[in-house]
Order: sequence, then C-alpha cells, then structure tokens
Amino acid sequence: MTAIQALALGLIQGIAEFLPISSSGHLALLKNLLGLAEVPLLFDVILHIATLFAVIIVLRRRIVAILAALWAFLFSRKGEQSGSDAAITDFEVQERARNLAYIPPILIATVVTGLLGYGIQRIFPMGDTKAVAMRMLFTALVLGLTAVVKPGSRGPDEIGWKRATFVGLAQGVGVFSGISRSGMTISAGLFAGLDRTTAGEYSFLLSIPAIGGAFLLTLKDAGSMMETVSYGNLALAALAAFASGLLSLKLLLKMIKGGKIFWFAPYLVALGAIGLLFG
Repeated sequence: MTAIQALALGLIQGIAEFLPISSSGHLALLKNLLGLAEVPLLFDVILHIATLFAVIIVLRRRIVAILAALWAFLFSRKGEQSGSDAAITDFEVQERARNLAYIPPILIATVVTGLLGYGIQRIFPMGDTKAVAMRMLFTALVLGLTAVVKPGSRGPDEIGWKRATFVGLAQGVGVFSGISRSGMTISAGLFAGLDRTTAGEYSFLLSIPAIGGAFLLTLKDAGSMMETVSYGNLALAALAAFASGLLSLKLLLKMIKGGKIFWFAPYLVALGAIGLLFG
C-alpha cells in the first residue's frame, strides 16, 4: 500500500463513516479498484477507531453529561436524600435524568447488535462488488423512506427497550458491506418516533461500543495487516479518517436536524447502479 492509497482510503472512510452512504461499502469498492483486496479487515476497523475520536470530540458534552449523570446515580444517592444536594435545581435534575436515560437503550441496542452481527458474520458471506452494490440500493431505499416520515417528538427518556431493540437490529444489519450503519440507525430512530436530535445522538453514541467491540474482535489480524500496510501509511490513513470524519459528522448532524438525510439516496442509487453494471 502506497502513501497515496492510504490517504485515499482514510479520506473515504472518514467521509463515508458518518454520512449515510456505507463506509464499508466504499472501502470495499475502493480496495478492489486499487488492487488492495488482501488488506485485512483490521485495517478498516482501525480507521473506524480514528473516526470514533471524532465522535468523542463532537459529542463530548453529551458524553461527559451522561458519565456525570451515571456517577451521580451510583454514588450520590445518599447525599441527595440527606439534603446535601439541595442546591440542585429542577432543571439540573431533569437534565441528569435525560442523560441517564440514554444508558439502558445504549446497552440494549449494543447487545442486540452484537448477537445479530456475530450471527451474520458466521452465516452470511460479505459478497462481491455486485452484492455490495445491491446493499447500497437497499440503504438508498431506507433513506428515501425518511422523507415521508413525520418528525417524531420522543426524547432519550422515551426510547424504551422496544425502540432500543429495533435500532439495535438496524445497526446489526449494518454489518453488511454496502449497508450504512449510521443510515440504518438514524432511520430506525426516526421510524420509531424519536425526535431528530435524539435519533442522531443515539446513533453516534451507539457507534462507540460497536466500533470498540469490532476492534477487539479483529486484533488477531494485526500480524497479517502489517505485512501489507506500513506503520507510517497506517498512521496517515488514520489521521485522514479522523480529519474528514470530524467534518462529515458535523455536517450530518445539521442535516439530521433539517430532516435531509434522504438527500443521500440518489447518490447511493447511482453508485449501486454503477456497481451492478461494472462490478
């Protein structure tokens, strides 16, 4: 792998990781185009880790608030009952409850995703270029349906286990190359009646344990990866993925709030058609 190839793969990963156009599908197509099909899956996962830092930076306030709410729930209950936290306002109590409400749905969806994703990888082949193209067309259909869904009003405290399971199943299907994880989870959240902000934040918060788990499962490929990718090119690809991911995540969050993620459907239709014709 050359430095130019590493840079190209990193940029594509960062852009496509958050925009609902399937980063795995784009990487698979680009690898085939560049003759890099032998590069292990761990390379892709490391690029996912790089974009994960973009999630942490963009959503840092929400993540810190969730962790603070969890800490207060676990260790401050006695203090609250004794009146030592009397200075806490009603608004702060509501915000703490709102942030704490994210935790059960994240855990439920992560377990569902893990079980489904493991089953998919064991039973179904990832497929060739034409299979990836077909899945891109499926993603386009799902994104297109969001254009006719009425905006929901449910916040994190109304996700519940049923909606969390539904979103977790959608994320599990995103294991297939060509199906966008972010596109499926955001769309599932919107279909379940979540408000746009919650659907977007929930999707990207779910990516943290999903990407971390995938990284641990693919560490066994580290030796074979370094036979085809140098440390310098790996670092270059990861840096490019982080930078482009940071920009694309900020863009997508704005588009989610504006109800415009269906804009990506025509692009996926065109790319899927090209993949079917020339794959």
